[in-house]
Amino acid sequence: MTKRIGESVATSHDAGACYAPTTAPGSRGGLVAAVVEDGPAWRCGLRPGMVLDEVDGEPLLDLIDWYWLADADFVRVGGACPFWLLDPEDAKGFSEDDVDAAGDVAFEIDLKRQPGEAWGLEFADAVFDRVRTCRNSCTFCFMGMLPAGMRDALYLRDDDYRLSFLQGNFVTLTNMSDADVRRVVECGLSPLHVSVHAISPAIRIELIGRDAMRGIEVLERLLDGGIQVHSQIVLVPDVNDGEELDRTLSWLEMHPGVLSVGIVPLGFTKFQTRFDHGFGDPVVAGRVIDQVLPFQLRSRRRLGRTRFHLADEFYLNARRDPPPAKEYDGFPQYEDGIGMVRSFIDGWDGAHRRVASLARRLRASCTTDLPMALLATGEGVAPLLASRIDASPFAGIVQVLPVPNRYFGGNVDVAGLITAADIIETLVAEEGSPATLLLPAVAFNDDGLTLDGQTVDTLRHATGRDVRMVCCTVDGLLDGIESIVPQGSASRGSHGSTNHTD
Repeated sequence: MTKRIGESVATSHDAGACYAPTTAPGSRGGLVAAVVEDGPAWRCGLRPGMVLDEVDGEPLLDLIDWYWLADADFVRVGGACPFWLLDPEDAKGFSEDDVDAAGDVAFEIDLKRQPGEAWGLEFADAVFDRVRTCRNSCTFCFMGMLPAGMRDALYLRDDDYRLSFLQGNFVTLTNMSDADVRRVVECGLSPLHVSVHAISPAIRIELIGRDAMRGIEVLERLLDGGIQVHSQIVLVPDVNDGEELDRTLSWLEMHPGVLSVGIVPLGFTKFQTRFDHGFGDPVVAGRVIDQVLPFQLRSRRRLGRTRFHLADEFYLNARRDPPPAKEYDGFPQYEDGIGMVRSFIDGWDGAHRRVASLARRLRASCTTDLPMALLATGEGVAPLLASRIDASPFAGIVQVLPVPNRYFGGNVDVAGLITAADIIETLVAEEGSPATLLLPAVAFNDDGLTLDGQTVDTLRHATGRDVRMVCCTVDGLLDGIESIVPQGSASRGSHGSTNHTD
């Protein structure tokens, strides 16, 4: 039985949503996470905890449905509400027969807004039914190389085009139906983020599995339909590098709808037997850089943008400086580890006044000859960070602590994958130092957990140290150092903004 709750106006903002759905798999409807207080949605009775499952009679399966179906100044929404959330006046309109086994009641609300006004509610998730998972058998899949016994969420292999559009996740397109393709084109879900990896059928099948060519078929249809994409190539030694990389880049080069191409090196753990080397050798990494350079130069000459971008690891491994910031085209694949090093270098170079000021204050509070701060990070970027610290006024009072990744092993050396177990083991060698430990925030998820399920508090208890998380930007790093300076040690001094990221 459906009852009506109020007659009022509601608004919504385009808020981001969580990675995986809060609602049960196979369910329909979006869980309302927040409502703007005193806004129209709030006045009409919408509250966090309610679920909206239809708009004007159409099912609501994801955030895209909401944007599409609610793109009007008047809509009727239906859903379910926990009985205890109801306003006392609204609750009077329901009987015990209206409350289902879960304690919810069905409702309908008419939502109205002024032209150009946001709806004023946020959903907890981007998809409301279920995350579409990967059906491929990619040889290089990092999730297939994880040890047993980790959190269940870490084994979820998503391959959902909706998350590609809404959150920038890379997808293969192999599980998309013809109806999905039509929806993407009709709704203009652009740009998408697409994993390409290789173009030759035999090599694609070797890398991805039997459905590999469906991904190229769908990609061509989407590009023909006006959908733009950011693409990715995971480079696997002796498989899709060399001549195959040339073929793949040439194919992508011919498609103007491909906005950017990110080339990232194979990463592997010790929990597999397929791979024993990547692109860590300086000569091999340099060869890849040289191979991609003609594509970059040609694109800049023809289009005025680089378009083909290499992951930072290639430059670090080859002992070469990354390209200047202007050649990263606004850093379209920054979250994929492309351009972080350049951003850090530029941000650090622009922060010299703040570094000098902080170093003076930190030295004024020193009581020993030991470092006051340890900056923990992965072994990949540690030499770069240490070279900047040691050549700065922080030398001797701030120390970089490279953390070997014994937990995953293989060639894993990035800050985002270090674990509490490895941090604790590495700190044994620093036992005599009372320094505060600054940890990269990217090593923790939104719940404050490391990959091996530990928190900052458990690290404090295990190490007996002051442990703090710092944002992986130049500003975040300096804020972390500043947080350990005793109050009143010296005047703060002036410093410029350093909004460059690491």
